[in-house]
Amino acid sequence: MNQQDDYDDPLLQRLRALPSERLPPAAVWQRIAVDLQEVPRSPPTLAATLAATLAAQDGAPVLRRVRPRWPRYAVAAALVLAVTGIATIWLLPQQPPAAVAAVEASPLQLQANTITYQYRQAMAAMPQDTLPAELQPALRELDESAGSIRSAIAQSPDAGFLLGQLQRTYALRLELTRRGLAPTGFST
Repeated sequence: MNQQDDYDDPLLQRLRALPSERLPPAAVWQRIAVDLQEVPRSPPTLAATLAATLAAQDGAPVLRRVRPRWPRYAVAAALVLAVTGIATIWLLPQQPPAAVAAVEASPLQLQANTITYQYRQAMAAMPQDTLPAELQPALRELDESAGSIRSAIAQSPDAGFLLGQLQRTYALRLELTRRGLAPTGFST
């Protein structure tokens, strides 16, 4: 007996009888051609894929365009921002105009503003890029001190001694800058 006959059972015989190549129906190729010609704008959703599969099972190809949802979300977000902005404008207390705020400043703060303005004008007239590197830490510390004094004046507008401290700090900063810019330089 042949070994092949031993293994030939009815299932193997039917498998050998099947054609080696199988072509899909022409309708399938037509749907593929249409799908290749269309440029997908967004990935198909599960519902669209299911609807197309069910329609294809009925024999009639149905092509449905799925609309993206992001425009709806963008409109909703813009609406929320607009409502929030309007509510913020209506509900927050209004800030006083700059002229009213200047009137409410104490005389000490006004003097400090004047001194600071004069100091900045004097500093603007001097070249800052030619200062020696060894002076930079001291100049930075004097600038920080002046800022601290200005903050203290804002917190305690009745402390007159702070105005003198601010004047001395600005004078020291200007003198140190002038010495650093002098042709002979700053000797240490």
